[in-house]
Amino acid sequence: MPLIPEEPQIHESAQGPRVTPTSGRTAPTPRPVPGPRPAAPPRPGRPGPQRPTPPVQRTPRDVAPAKPGPSGPATDTAPAGGPQIQLIPASAEGAIDAAEEAVDLLLDSGRAPGDVLVITTGAQHPWAEHELSFGEAAYWAQHDAGDDVFYTDAAIAARAGSRPVVVVALNGGPDSAATVLPLANTRAEALLIVCGDPQQINSALAAGV
Repeated sequence: MPLIPEEPQIHESAQGPRVTPTSGRTAPTPRPVPGPRPAAPPRPGRPGPQRPTPPVQRTPRDVAPAKPGPSGPATDTAPAGGPQIQLIPASAEGAIDAAEEAVDLLLDSGRAPGDVLVITTGAQHPWAEHELSFGEAAYWAQHDAGDDVFYTDAAIAARAGSRPVVVVALNGGPDSAATVLPLANTRAEALLIVCGDPQQINSALAAGV
């Protein structure tokens, strides 16, 4: 009987030889296997939405379903052959935030950043204010490059060129929807998104924007 408890001691000695690092040597071989797995999915994920830009360009309609009521009449009043018009109700204080959300949806749906022009009527967008601090030459050089979303103020928006999508944020200021929307309409090649007071926007559209 005393011999039986001695046997587990032999097993302990078997555990003692920690020569098992040989298994540790084999461990590094599976390590590179999980490595590339997480790296692979993000790569196709990013270019995925950018490559199908042409077919997905019409998906900005996703912005409208959130506000189906005002967007319907807005698009109906769009002139024949003109850009599609979508309305996103927002207060003057929340117009820039609403415009930012619209831009995010556009980019997520596959729009290229260079396709989008954002116009504000009141305070400048933080991006525009920051870039203008480096001088107008550098600011407009980014516009001419056309490889990123461009933010401008209604007062100088006439200098901006046309882009497939124009987003207008009616965030106050002297420029009303009646004065900004006609200009924005001429700059929008396919889609015009207006963030602001629905009454002001609809009255401007009814005036023949």
